Amino acid sequence: MTTRWLSPEEQRAWRAYVAASRLLEDALDRQLQQEGGMPHLFYSVLANLSDAPGHRLRMTDLAETLKITRSRLTYAVTRLERDGLVRRENSRRDRRGSVAVLTAEGVAVLERTAPGHVETVRALLFDRLTPEQVGQLEEIFTGVARGLQGEEEGECARSAAEDVPWRRRSSSCSGPSSG
Repeated sequence: MTTRWLSPEEQRAWRAYVAASRLLEDALDRQLQQEGGMPHLFYSVLANLSDAPGHRLRMTDLAETLKITRSRLTYAVTRLERDGLVRRENSRRDRRGSVAVLTAEGVAVLERTAPGHVETVRALLFDRLTPEQVGQLEEIFTGVARGLQGEEEGECARSAAEDVPWRRRSSSCSGPSSG
């Protein structure tokens, strides 16, 4: 197999993406630690539960929504439970599953933390883009996400979708990763 090296333009775009995504995630984590006493992942758990009907989601569905492994979600929910922000219940539909539920205290923390978080996201990302660039950003990352989740044609795309964090299985199309 011949390696398809990145062109100079692709290499610059890739490095710009990696640098920006790491800087953005670090800045969001710092802001949320300062204002909410939690990392971005924990805030994301609370925010997703807040958006869910009845403030509750099956743990497997929450892992898929957050695009993380089930074990990482279990760790986050355990910490949030300890702080009284989330509780776990047995699933009514499936006795083997469990459901994460946002507590009243979790709602209060989210309501207190969300305005600063949104302002940080706006200042760090959206205030630097034109409306046209916001649309392009959405289009680009929607396409990337669809491809990574197997919503494209082809055996390798479907196989790669089985290896997403919340479904970890081996893939015959996997090769060396870059970056």
